[in-house]
Amino acid sequence: MPILSVQDLQVVFDIKQRGAWPWTPPLKLHAVGGVSFDVEQGQTLGLVGESGSGKSTVARAIVGTVPVTGGRIDFDGNDLAHMSVSERRRHRKDVQMVFQDPLAALNPRMTVGEIVAEPLVTHYPETKKAEVKKRVGEIMERVGLLPNLVNRYPHEFSGGQCQRIGIARALILRPKLLICDEPVSALDVSVQAQVVNLLKELQRDMGLSMIFIAHDLSVVKHISDQVVVMYLGNVMEAGAVDEITKTPRHPYTQALISSVPIPDPVLEKQRPRPILEGELPSPLAPPSGCVFRTRCPKAQPDCSVEKDRRQFVDGVRVDCPYYEAMDALAV
Repeated sequence: MPILSVQDLQVVFDIKQRGAWPWTPPLKLHAVGGVSFDVEQGQTLGLVGESGSGKSTVARAIVGTVPVTGGRIDFDGNDLAHMSVSERRRHRKDVQMVFQDPLAALNPRMTVGEIVAEPLVTHYPETKKAEVKKRVGEIMERVGLLPNLVNRYPHEFSGGQCQRIGIARALILRPKLLICDEPVSALDVSVQAQVVNLLKELQRDMGLSMIFIAHDLSVVKHISDQVVVMYLGNVMEAGAVDEITKTPRHPYTQALISSVPIPDPVLEKQRPRPILEGELPSPLAPPSGCVFRTRCPKAQPDCSVEKDRRQFVDGVRVDCPYYEAMDALAV
């Protein structure tokens, strides 16, 4: 049984028009339009897509920082989408988040020790100071930071160290699910590898389930078991990471993989590069039918018609009836 099951998740924001009459109805921004996936116990699900594809909105809907318009979020047997604020608070310690900008996610007026201890003090106020200090020291050491750094402030650390502090803060509560919202995109390549390896190690030792959000499929490949490819709030392709990265079927997935350089100059020079043309459509007015049709090289006239396009091939969900499986090296 999956620890998290997201079913037909929809998030729509009301946008008030500047200068409009008070009675003018707000515009509807379709941030997420019917996303479904499961996260198995102890495994990692990768969410991949361009900026504006709705990945972070899905994450924030799961943790409860944005309202859910429709669908279900079943976590550990409970529907988080339809809970009250007080009911949601009881489950918040079990779902923690690591943010994209490591320095901006830390309070500059608090010491590192106070930052890491804050969730523990908030959710378990009865915990004695000696126990809090012990737990902070243990988790800091576990993420590769010296415990004697607790009295320093965030600006005294590098970006990679700040991200480790963010990970320590998220894990001090020993959550069941960790959501990493592009945790390595602001870091150097060498530091990215260190953070990814740290997350894999922590997952193995603590039995964590994770959602890992990224733009780069090459990063997701090294940490994920399952992958969901998103575009404009919709799922384009979903399945096992090996199937998605080695034999991409959806035109959008193929374009994402083609943007990842191959560390072989001969192969890199020879392979064709399908480049996405045009701009990402506005979520205020998404295309009818398949939302990717305005940029898709395989688009057909019936792609503008609203219908279920899900195809299941070798355990992979492909939301395109005109898909064509290709070798990733040939993309």
